[in-house]
Amino acid sequence: MSSIIQTLPTDVVDLIAAGEVIDSLAAVVRELAENALDAGATRITISLWPEQWCIQIADNGSGMTLADLEQAAIAHSTSKIQSSQDLWQISSLGFRGEALHSLAQLAQLELCSRDSTSSNGWRVQYTAQGEPAQVEPIALAPGTIVTVSNLFGNWLPRRAGFPPLTQQLRLIQQTIQQLALCHPHITWQVQQGDRPWFNIWAGTSAQQILPQILREVQVGDLREVRVGSRESGVESRESGVEKPGEPSEALTYLPTHPPTHPPTHLPTHPLTHPSTLLLGLPDRCHRRRPDWIKVAVNGRVVRVAELEQTILGAFRRMLPRDRYPVCFLHLQLPPNLVDWNRHPAKAEIYLHSLLNIQQAVTRAIDHALHLQNHTLPEAPQTARISHLIKAAEPKGHYRSIPPTPDSRLPTPDSRLPTPDSPLTPLKALAQVHQMYILAEHPTGVWLVEQHIAHERVLYEQLSDRWQLVPLESPVILNELSLPQQEQLHRIGIEIELFGDRLWAARSMPEALVNRGDRVDAILELSLGGDLESALVATACRTAIRNGTPLSLMEMQTLLDQWQQTRNPRTCPHGRPIYLQLQESSLSRFFRRHWVIGKSHGI
Repeated sequence: MSSIIQTLPTDVVDLIAAGEVIDSLAAVVRELAENALDAGATRITISLWPEQWCIQIADNGSGMTLADLEQAAIAHSTSKIQSSQDLWQISSLGFRGEALHSLAQLAQLELCSRDSTSSNGWRVQYTAQGEPAQVEPIALAPGTIVTVSNLFGNWLPRRAGFPPLTQQLRLIQQTIQQLALCHPHITWQVQQGDRPWFNIWAGTSAQQILPQILREVQVGDLREVRVGSRESGVESRESGVEKPGEPSEALTYLPTHPPTHPPTHLPTHPLTHPSTLLLGLPDRCHRRRPDWIKVAVNGRVVRVAELEQTILGAFRRMLPRDRYPVCFLHLQLPPNLVDWNRHPAKAEIYLHSLLNIQQAVTRAIDHALHLQNHTLPEAPQTARISHLIKAAEPKGHYRSIPPTPDSRLPTPDSRLPTPDSPLTPLKALAQVHQMYILAEHPTGVWLVEQHIAHERVLYEQLSDRWQLVPLESPVILNELSLPQQEQLHRIGIEIELFGDRLWAARSMPEALVNRGDRVDAILELSLGGDLESALVATACRTAIRNGTPLSLMEMQTLLDQWQQTRNPRTCPHGRPIYLQLQESSLSRFFRRHWVIGKSHGI
């Protein structure tokens, strides 16, 4: 049988980015795992012996014939591409044909493989030039096992320059986690020595994978949407509903920068596959470092600084200070929009139509963070609700017990409306401690903190229309430092020297004009850093204070305004605004699943 793995022509090799492919243990795992994914594997087992610099990766993919095994480790041998034009149509994770040849040079390389059409498998050991040194038949299930032993054994000074093994193991773990997010249908089993290290079980989407990686994050803390639909920029993944007669993906790409080696044409059609955005809702999860803002393109996590900054900018004034979002963006782009030939490890790429992609991502984030009916019935605050119910139970006459399997409690997903249905308004019921608005929703009851809800409303109004008005009588300010004077000038407030260490403010934000504490308000604005900080400070000072009694009409007006804001989940300081208590939780607490007797009318 002839080999489908062929050596690339010299003119194609000359176009491929040069550089070291294998520069760490993590690079070995990355290259071999990507080969397994390209082979269609659904289960990948990785065994590590870091002290011996040994790695073994087994998969249940398509396997290789003997002819392919004999060719696999030759320099620039691959089945992924054949000509220079194929460099603009990369649809696989690997394509250069360098990884196995590099491993043969740097370590002892052994491949065991069997394709599904063969009755037996083959074990092949390779020389440093990548040629078969020993070939023998073996009994093996379809798939491939690659064993790399004594890595950098002939380059001991190089091995001595590597980071400690603990740091290398963290990089290996990160590499596997990133691949798992990009390929959620794969089961990963990882061993260190002869002991299990960690497993990542297959799921339907990245939303089932991320909680296995970040243990503090729950599925209900995440929202996954599709990027690039025609009208809203996204389509909810949970609903699975598309408008009749309209494609779900309609993001048109146009080139914004000339490529180094331009393809013959750029597409003007929609995305070939749905791109997805998985984000942690800002009122439920965030990070102390920007270490979980991940961007992937066509199955591989890459560094695209412009998209990472777009994500950070979209979460501005939704997270607490010095906190960062949890976000995984996976773009599925036509191959000729991506230039993979920029970095030996394919970690940095060139994207055409980047501006269009940034706009689609921004729309997707806005859509995901808005309060919509199809996102409300989930159980996002399960932990908070559990704490509330547990706190209430000691005052009752019985303890909480889990519902029996025969319980007929309503499930959130059974009531999901379409994403196009109008937002169900909240109905104000009462004010609690003159701080919280108790509101009724078809899915249960909500508690809304009145001050920060009003702060979100005012902040977005001020952001859309920051208006400074002249004052008939100036406001006299005392003891302004030079930085304070510069800050007031920077945000547009006119001040002039009025006497000995006195300044007169001739204008101020319209929202503060009629307040009795406007002097304190201007002084507070003078301490901010930029206009954005001034907007937040103004909104916070002018919002309804906790302890202020509200009529039922005033509460309803505030709820209506707050629901229509762009980012209603948190205030500009990042604090959560509402607590949702589902009817199903109330049903569980009051034991409405109990069957006591027909005569009781239950």
